[in-house]
Amino acid sequence: MNQKEILGFCLEKGILLDREILNLFSNTNDVESAKFIIEKIREKTNSRIITKHLFQENKEQIEKFFLEIPEERKINARKLKIELGLSIEISEEKINIPPYEKPTEESFQEESSVKIISMHPSFGKKYIVPDFTNHFRNRFAEMRGFLQEKPELTNLVSINRISGNKQGISIIGMVSDKRVTKNKNILLEVEDLTGMIRVLINQGKKEVYEKAENICLDSVVGFNGSGNREIFFANEIFFPEAQILERKNSPAEENALFISDVHIGSKLFYEKSFLNFVDYLNCKIPNTPEAEKIKYLFVVGDLIAGVGVYPNQEKDLKIKDIEGQYSMVAELFGKIRKDLKIIMMPGNHDCVRLAEPQPLLDEKYAWPLYDMKNVIMTSNPSVINMGAKKNFSGFDVLAYHGFSYPYYANNIPKLMLGNSINSPDKIMHYLLQNRHLAPTHASVQYTPYEKDPLTIRKSPDIFVSGHTHKGAASYYNNILVLSSTCWEGLTAFQEKVGAKPDFCKVPMFNLKTRSVKILDFYDKEDEENLPKQI
Repeated sequence: MNQKEILGFCLEKGILLDREILNLFSNTNDVESAKFIIEKIREKTNSRIITKHLFQENKEQIEKFFLEIPEERKINARKLKIELGLSIEISEEKINIPPYEKPTEESFQEESSVKIISMHPSFGKKYIVPDFTNHFRNRFAEMRGFLQEKPELTNLVSINRISGNKQGISIIGMVSDKRVTKNKNILLEVEDLTGMIRVLINQGKKEVYEKAENICLDSVVGFNGSGNREIFFANEIFFPEAQILERKNSPAEENALFISDVHIGSKLFYEKSFLNFVDYLNCKIPNTPEAEKIKYLFVVGDLIAGVGVYPNQEKDLKIKDIEGQYSMVAELFGKIRKDLKIIMMPGNHDCVRLAEPQPLLDEKYAWPLYDMKNVIMTSNPSVINMGAKKNFSGFDVLAYHGFSYPYYANNIPKLMLGNSINSPDKIMHYLLQNRHLAPTHASVQYTPYEKDPLTIRKSPDIFVSGHTHKGAASYYNNILVLSSTCWEGLTAFQEKVGAKPDFCKVPMFNLKTRSVKILDFYDKEDEENLPKQI
């Protein structure tokens, strides 16, 4: 422990560290690098109090500070960086270098091109009521923190501090109930950690009313207006809003591809089309020079068709056991060139629990994938950094399979009117606005964590999903939003609910130019070879 030395340094410099950050720095063997980083953060942020939140908000600058550490201390400094990353979600690096080999800058850079920033293991514990209570209380506290940064929320007060008739005040609360009055106004029940209040939105305030119509239950929202302890009249509504200020560009010419819903094992799996895709990745298709520059392939859930996912599924399966399905996944993905990094996460058809967050694919069934050297496993959801180079922080990719999407498509008025189940990027925009992947309690099954894993803490550069089987590409607050298509033919269930899936289309993102190109690998032969009745 080097706590005393670090505390003495901070006292001398007039700096305060919160306990969590102090513990992280105290465990390092490189005190001088710790002092250097602390002082640099103080200079950059002009803040005397250094907290975990300050680290998260200045991640890119902190990455640059590590580059300034003297050469003779860089190896130990990397260890410090990894410790900080694992604990405060700055980065997670795995450097698989034998202990007798001195790591070089080249080998370190090679291993750092894909970093898992945040993922969610399974705790395997028995959950009790307080776990769920703390889950929501902590979620509210985090969301309140995002909203408090909005300058428009003036004269912010807690609900229990409202007395008399107050004008021009703001409150932040979680929406617990919503209804339309007989006068066609919207009445919300909103609560914070101190109490509950009714919030009324008058139908005459058109813009505010439209926002209120699309508020979902359990979302955390800010209101500006007036009122008393009994009722609050809202003049403005504010959402937490994930956003980034600018769109970054990599100095390197690299491409990333995003796929999902492969559903290997189904009789409807488009195997010929997928093999066309593999040939493209292996640079076997003429006149496709861009294929050589593909460095990253994201597989955003539903690798397999699964077993027992829905009643009588066995009649739709070509491979009727889970291990057999994953063996086929390994066989097909094993044909892809080994210098391409493949990031895999589960979906609702895979061999993990349905409750979110979903942990890594179960090695008991998906063991063939764990033997593949170029495959990186992560949870659903997770944040992955790709393409980091010297003096470039890379792109943060928020990957989420998208199991919550049908709920919002069928319950939020503007999403219902916009046929969003066939335009999934509209749903994704909505969730970025709420800064949460499933804000409503009923929209998914979930497992409570101390820190809600579905909260969008740091705004990503790219947000990618699957599940709807529909392709889409757009921007929201400078965040690139991508929805992947599927590799399975139209199912009876999709036909019944009016879904119109896209097949075998793959978005390709150029890290240098930011261009998005949609590649089409559909092979008509797959459709012709499908069983006539399923």
